[in-house]
Parts: sequence; structure tokens; C-alpha cells
Amino acid sequence: MTTRLEEQVALYRTLPAEQRQEIARLAQGEERAALAWAEQQMAIERSPGSMAAALTGGREWQARHLDLIDKAFIRIANGERMRVLLNMPPRHGKSARAARWAPLWYLARHPDHRVMIASYAAKLAEGHGRWIRDGIKEHGDQIGIHLRYGSMAANRFDLAGTPGGLVTAGVGGSLTGMGANVAIVDDPLKDAKEADSPVKLANLWDWWQQVINTRMEPNGSIVVIQTRWSENDLAGRILQDGAEGWTVLNLPAIAMTEGDPLGRQIGEPLWPERFRRKHLDRFKKDVGERGWWALYQQEPRPLEGGVWRWEWITKNRITPAAFRGVDLTRSIVAIDTAGGREDSDEVGLIGAGRDAAGELYVLADRSRKMGAAKWGRDACLLAIELQADCFVVEANFGGDMAAQILRQAWTELQREGATEGMLMPRIKEVTAKVGKRLRAEPVAQIYENGHVHHVGEFPGLEVQYVSWIPGMDSPDRLDAAVHALTELADPAQEGLGTQHYQDNRLRGRR
Repeated sequence: MTTRLEEQVALYRTLPAEQRQEIARLAQGEERAALAWAEQQMAIERSPGSMAAALTGGREWQARHLDLIDKAFIRIANGERMRVLLNMPPRHGKSARAARWAPLWYLARHPDHRVMIASYAAKLAEGHGRWIRDGIKEHGDQIGIHLRYGSMAANRFDLAGTPGGLVTAGVGGSLTGMGANVAIVDDPLKDAKEADSPVKLANLWDWWQQVINTRMEPNGSIVVIQTRWSENDLAGRILQDGAEGWTVLNLPAIAMTEGDPLGRQIGEPLWPERFRRKHLDRFKKDVGERGWWALYQQEPRPLEGGVWRWEWITKNRITPAAFRGVDLTRSIVAIDTAGGREDSDEVGLIGAGRDAAGELYVLADRSRKMGAAKWGRDACLLAIELQADCFVVEANFGGDMAAQILRQAWTELQREGATEGMLMPRIKEVTAKVGKRLRAEPVAQIYENGHVHHVGEFPGLEVQYVSWIPGMDSPDRLDAAVHALTELADPAQEGLGTQHYQDNRLRGRR
């Protein structure tokens, strides 16, 4: 390539894509070949996924969720110190992108840096190292890095002419004397057996704290990418510690909530081009309820506690489509304000209903961390949505104040025209005269008898149900649900409710 052509290529690389396309279309001969080479180099440099496409002729999988991995590594390569936690289902390309293409791309960008890869088994981590080493052998001229002669082992190699390179290890293995600018922990647990072993989990956490974190350079970044196994796996412990300073990307196979990292609608698959909803439904049946929620939905559920069983919930669950044929006679909103517990960070906000046959339905779980003004407004909006006839709030902790919050929120919504002429539901303050177990067990028995139906899935509430053991403080969602279902299940409340209303608002709903 002549000096003049080199200058043209250098200028070409600075132009916008549309302008480059027009210039390339008109180019001929040596100039056209040089511009094609420049485009490939730009693709190789752009991101791990772009490098993969360029070097494989477009055969490597590309997807929106894999772009999130690319974006994290681009920020790291640009000098940002990051802690990234990415939870993703199996067979969705996470290891190929994060533990193979991304390290290869990063070393091409920073050949003087060192990368560390760890996995549950040394052989698996070594397999990633072998793939990256072979990639450098095959594409070294294109990506601008080469292996140092005499240092080409799959589990540890160095780059020619620089102090950079890569080392791999199994979780629990020694990394003494080795430092890293980027550490990638890919699937630190092998299976459910390891995830249920307190000894294995304790050893993993010790290794995480005392080995990986002590090997990082001052501005080093760590990427943990895994499929969830249990609430106490590595991702779970990081989240339990508050995940301060972490970028957390939770990607369930099927979107469950608003605010999905990819902007998916609820029920939308993560990778519809490869795994459509019918495939995921089949996986759910094959792996079972606990495996589905942990491996695919990234919401691991603990082993069952002492009161509720998973099957009581799952066998009687109905879809929103099936619920459209149900005619409710009552619907209520229950609130647990957590006013008496300093360690609580959620307000329990549950919507529930009853039909003429006495079947009970959990309709909504809007529980979350929020202040008084927010939960008051959210409770009123849920009551409007469900056309509720009653608010149930525990009087033991701030019941009078809770009632006032609800009245103020309703008045504000009336001024805004949001109530659409609906009269405010009655506020029923309940007083807990018996212990939590005595309150919960009758509701659990109704579940066991098959008379409570969850309309859709409520992971947060359902985990609290099955993991709660008598003697523990009962969580806010569970408390609110128990209050709601107790109110609906008590036949005496049918007559009691109508006695409090003189405006016939319940006519046709009893």
C-alpha cells in the first residue's frame, strides 16, 4: 500500500458510515481492496460481537442481549473500572461472548494488559484459554497481536513484545503471583448439587473475597457472568451485600417485569430468533419448577420451608386469559406498611379477589420499596384498576396513619379525575391478635385444598411463601397476602361489608 493510499485509508476511517459506503461503491482496484480491509479492521476494533462477525464471515450468533456484554467490555476497554454481574439462561451465548470473544477483543485493544478467566472447573476455564490462544494463532495478523515463543500454554500464555497475556484457573484454584486488569468469572458453580452445598458455597465466597479480589490491578474490572442456581450462589451473595458499585444485568428467558434491560414486554422471550416461547415452555416442563425459575428466569427459589409447598401454588395457577371468564364478587387491596420493622425495605401491596363459588384469586403484587406518599397512591390506583371494595391495613403498626395516607391519596386522585366517579373503598384496619403462624396456617390450608389461584406469576411473593419458616419474621408481601386472603375467605365478611355501605356500591358484587 502506497503512502498516498495509506493516507486515504486513514481519512476514510474517520468518515461517517453513509459517506464511507458511497466512497467504497465508487472505488476500484487497489483502492477498493484497501477500503475493504479498512472496513474489516474497523469492525474488528468496534466490539467483541463485531470482531466475531468479521472473523467468522457472519456465522457467529448476534443478538440484542449479547450486545449488552459488548457494551460492558467497551466501557472497560475505554478505561472505566467496572464490576458487572450478568445473569442469563443456559444456551444463550453468554460464555462464547463474555469468556471467549470479549477477552480476545480486549487483548487486541490492550496487548499490554493481562486477562484472567475462572470457571467452576479448571478444564472448562482452560478450554476458554485454548480457544483464545488458537484465535490469536489464526487471526494474529488481522487483530494485531501474536503469542510469545515458548509461552503458549492453553491455561497461561503471553503476548509477543508486551507484558500482556492470559491465565485461567478453576474456582478454588491458586492464583498467587498473578495479577489481572480484567477478571472474568464464568459459571462458578457446576450444578444444583454444588449450589445446595453450604460447604461449596462457603468455599466459593472465600475464594471470591481472598483470591480474585486480591489479584486485581488498581483500575481492574471484574465481570461475573452466570446462570443462577440458588439464592446463595455467587450472584446471590453479591446482591445480598447490596451490589454497591455493580452494574447488574438480569436477563430472564421470559420478561417478567417492566424495566427489562432490553425493554421487552412482559412475556417476551430473551432470544426469540433462537428460542421461541413454545421452546421455553417445553424447557419449563422438562427442568421442573425450581430449575425453571433458577436457570431460566434468574429468580432462584429456595427449598421449601415449613408452611407452604410449591405445588399448592403451581397446580392451581391460571393465566390472565383464563381469568377473563371469572366473575368476581369481591376484590380488595391489602397493604403491609412494615411500620414496625427497621430492617424492612418493602411495602407489601397485594390485590386479591373472590368469586361466587368462594374461589380466591391473587390478582396483583405491586410490593416494592417506596415512601408513604408513593404506596398510598399506588394502593389507590390498584384499587381503581381492580374496582376494589375494601383496603385492608394492619393497625398494629401505624394503622391510623395508614388510613390517613390512603384518604389523602384518594382525594388527590379524585381531583385529577383518575377515580372516574368511583367511591373510595372502605378502609378496614385489622389487628393481629394471634401469632404469625396461626394467621398464616389457615391461608396455607386454603392453598393446599386448591382454592387459591395466582393469576399469572408473582415470583417475589411466591418465594416468600415457600421459604418462610415459623419463627422467622414474615416478609411484607406474605403479610399483605395473608391479610387479603383472610378477609376474602371469612364468610362473616360478606355480610359485614355490606353493612358499612349505604350507597349500594356492592350491589351485584356479593
